[in-house]
Amino acid sequence: QVQLVEPGGGLVQAGGSLRLSCVASGRTSSRDVMGWYRQVPGKEREFVAAISWTDTVTSYADSVKGRFTIFRGVAKNTVYLQMNNLKPEDMAVYYCKAINDGNEYWGQGTQVTVSS
Repeated sequence: QVQLVEPGGGLVQAGGSLRLSCVASGRTSSRDVMGWYRQVPGKEREFVAAISWTDTVTSYADSVKGRFTIFRGVAKNTVYLQMNNLKPEDMAVYYCKAINDGNEYWGQGTQVTVSS
C-alpha cells in the first residue's frame, strides 16, 4: 500500500503562484510514476501533469503548459507542482496520484482557490 498526503493548497489571487506537495509513504519505490489531477464540481477529474520514475520525462495538460512545473524532491518520495500565473479556471481540488507496481493510489485532495 502507498499513502499520499497533499499539504499545500490554499487561496491565491489570479496571477499569483502556489506550490503543492505530495508526500508518499508506505511501499513506495523510486520507480513510481507520480502525477497531479484536478477536479471541479460536476466535471470529471482531469490530468494536469506527470513525471516518470526516472524524472527524465514530464508531461502536462495543454492548459497548464508553460505555467506549471512538476518535479520531485531529493528524497524522491515527494512530488511538487509549482503553479505560476494562476488563473480562475485553475481553481479545483487537486489530487496526487501514484502508480506503484501497476497499482494506482490517490491522495485525499487539496483545494486550490484562485480569486479574480
